[in-house]
Amino acid sequence: MTFKSGFISIVGRTNVGKSTLLNNILNQKIAITSNKAQTTRTKIQGVLSTDEYQMIFIDTPGIHKPKSKLGENMVNVAKKSVVDVEAICFITDISQPIKAGDKFILEQLKSANAPVILVANKIDLTDPAQVKQRIDEFKSLFNFADILALSALQQANVDSLPKLLLKYIDEGPKFYPEDMITDQPERVIVQELLREKILELTRDEIPHGIAIDIIRFTENSKGTVEISANIYVERESHKGIVIGKSGKLLKEIGKRARLDIEDFLQTKVFLEVWVKVKKGWRDKHNAIKDFGLLGE
Repeated sequence: MTFKSGFISIVGRTNVGKSTLLNNILNQKIAITSNKAQTTRTKIQGVLSTDEYQMIFIDTPGIHKPKSKLGENMVNVAKKSVVDVEAICFITDISQPIKAGDKFILEQLKSANAPVILVANKIDLTDPAQVKQRIDEFKSLFNFADILALSALQQANVDSLPKLLLKYIDEGPKFYPEDMITDQPERVIVQELLREKILELTRDEIPHGIAIDIIRFTENSKGTVEISANIYVERESHKGIVIGKSGKLLKEIGKRARLDIEDFLQTKVFLEVWVKVKKGWRDKHNAIKDFGLLGE
């Protein structure tokens, strides 16, 4: 039996469900999700392995108009992700009218060498007639190799995507071990799970200025993983917001993060978090690099 393998890039504007789709394809959470825009900051590879094939999905930051050096880096990472792949999944929120961001990305993809599949996400938020109408509008803008409508959040038709993509990948090697589902180190996923809880619990002006630095990640003699992390914000006023009155918000952030981290690591976790200020870090090259957000 021929074994097939290949790389598939997932691209789209911010907040259209790229990370949710990746998590549900893999049946495990490796990418954080949020209703805040620009949640994903770096390239994340998720590996789907079967006896017949191995697909490496590349989740990318949403393509947007950057307002900082960090934003510029995120967009560059997304643009580079469509090079040297077997297929590109262009994902859009089909419950909304076509946006300028959709058109901009499709214009960029016209020069791509790989086939582009339109993934019409969030079909659960609109009716079939509207889905068909908007898919027809997209078809008038771009010559898609294939089209698939689904709901990543509701896991409706998600299983059809790997089956559809099989026709675009060729015979190849196993790039990763069968039990590996991501190229992300555990500590990176841990810091992202912590950032996710901050996105859930803070107001819109806070999340984009948040960075996480894991300063301790060890396992003690009882098998408990001990983690210490610094949460960095850009302004002194933001520090007080993240900590909350009498430290209540920070405690809740830590509690929610610990539960998710324990689920991911499958062991008991002791988590300590502190909040610190690093003014204007999103526009400082060295700070972006130190936080592991420089990309490739």
